[in-house]
Amino acid sequence: MFPAVSHTLRRLPLLHWLLLLLQALERGLGRASPAGAPLEDVVIERYHIPRACPREVQMGDFVRYHYNGTFEDGKKFDSSYDRSTLAAIVVGVGRLITGMDRGLMGMCVNERRRLIVPPHLGYGSIGVGLPQTAALPTAGLIPPDATLYFDVVLLDVWNKADTVQVSILLRPPHCLRMVQDSDFVRYHYNGTLLDGTAFDSSYSRDGTYDTYVGSGWLIKGMDQGLLGMCPGERRKIIIPPFLAYGEKGYGTVIPSQASLVFHVLLIDVHNPKDTVQVETLELPLGCVRKAAAGDFMRYHYNGSLMDGTLFDSSYSRNHTYNTYVGQGYIIPGMDQGLQGACIGEHRRITVPPHLGYGENGTGDKIPGSAVLIFNVHIIDFHNPADPVQIETLSRPPETCNETTKPGDFIRYHYNCSLLDGTKLFSSVCCFPEICDSEGKRSHDYGDPQEATLGANKVIEGLDTGLQGMCVGERRQLIVPPHLAHGESGARGVPGSAVLLFEVELVSREDGLPTGYLFVWHQDPPTNLFEDMDLNKNGEVPLEEFSSFLKAQVNEGKGRLLPGQDPEKIIGDMFKNQDRNQDGKITAEELKLKSDEDQERVHEEL
Repeated sequence: MFPAVSHTLRRLPLLHWLLLLLQALERGLGRASPAGAPLEDVVIERYHIPRACPREVQMGDFVRYHYNGTFEDGKKFDSSYDRSTLAAIVVGVGRLITGMDRGLMGMCVNERRRLIVPPHLGYGSIGVGLPQTAALPTAGLIPPDATLYFDVVLLDVWNKADTVQVSILLRPPHCLRMVQDSDFVRYHYNGTLLDGTAFDSSYSRDGTYDTYVGSGWLIKGMDQGLLGMCPGERRKIIIPPFLAYGEKGYGTVIPSQASLVFHVLLIDVHNPKDTVQVETLELPLGCVRKAAAGDFMRYHYNGSLMDGTLFDSSYSRNHTYNTYVGQGYIIPGMDQGLQGACIGEHRRITVPPHLGYGENGTGDKIPGSAVLIFNVHIIDFHNPADPVQIETLSRPPETCNETTKPGDFIRYHYNCSLLDGTKLFSSVCCFPEICDSEGKRSHDYGDPQEATLGANKVIEGLDTGLQGMCVGERRQLIVPPHLAHGESGARGVPGSAVLLFEVELVSREDGLPTGYLFVWHQDPPTNLFEDMDLNKNGEVPLEEFSSFLKAQVNEGKGRLLPGQDPEKIIGDMFKNQDRNQDGKITAEELKLKSDEDQERVHEEL
């Protein structure tokens, strides 16, 4: 790439050197210049020394430098600047005039020196002729016994024995993985020559450089320099020319025989043979069930790239991510990584790009060929075929002859929470996180909950779990969402949430047949109206009706519908019997519910 080095600095023919040697000997025998004693060695003036000098020129090094050459009167006889071509040559092996060889020794890259070269270390008493060119029209003879002045700036130095130099500038405390041959990497870099001249940068293109390592896609020095890097690590890699672009250079930005400096930030690394990596960060005690394909799962996650850049988070939306597992609704890596998880588990799932979003990436936050890291918290999961799970926690030691059944009126205490422990509701106490500022709900939390089983008064799963219980028994119920509040959820209950109940049966009463508000424990009185007409005036007002029914209940002859206000039930019964709504019941109006049902059947027939 470089034109030939100036004749000023090239080695002269052997005969010419012999003549110079004879002249030097003559001067050494007393033929000194009349102006005074000649210089014995090169005079070196270091007028700019860089702060950092990691390397000094030594004999046998290859150097690239710019220079201006002048005489004592300032007249220019040669210049690399005028030719727009650096001087590039090996020093200390006789390829330069002796004064230049000596003057370059010990120089640092970007150092500037003024060299004064006496004749016997330059072209001696013979001088040399220089051809005139368009770039240097004033070139001509270097006269005999000329002292030469050179202003030199060193731009590069290397040696054939050099290897790639790697300096670790920053290494993350946790190294997830190190680069190996055949890995695919994504990294940012700034590329400069050894003197700091920039020639390329991935940052200017707003995208990482993506490539395979050790597969011939990179220059050899970069292949070597990337090995062993961790995602998030920063390195400085210095590459000698023979492990870079060598004598040819590259385009107009990398000259021939140029050392290259890369400041590299590794974004991520993977291998096409990689599988999903799962790391359990926290495993709850007592994991009795693990997620399987076909399960529906609710989980929170933070998603980041391998360098720690966050690209998505369910926490920021304050809502779990809800999906089926192993059914193709999510990327394959997550489909695989979520299987086998326990409820409440925290795990880290590392997904290679071929199991993520591939070469194209997605959106503006996940680039192509990106490794994805998900930190996941499993909230709950279930299967659409799941029944209610019932576990008896304690049962009264005495014999339980009667258990709850559909139609029974029961009283029970309960605590309800999500499977991750989030408390929702309780009949025993009021949880601060679900109550108002005064810690109150719409009913007294010290009282048991009341319900009639099989009457659609509670969610299906709870109704099922409360059946077959003895008074005093305690149970734990796990209710899947399709037997609870479904995909939509309810006030305070997220959609598709599995619910955990702890219930204790306080009391049980036999229920009444559907449509009945009162039943007799034995046959009703033969003369029911006469018994009900307490003052024997042929009509029964509400007061007499109420007094009669309460007496029957108190004497154990009958019972009202449990779980309701007795006064309201009696009032409703009175209205049903007061056919003409005149405020009193006559003998003709009074009918038993069983008689009404029989009449209705006959009418239908």
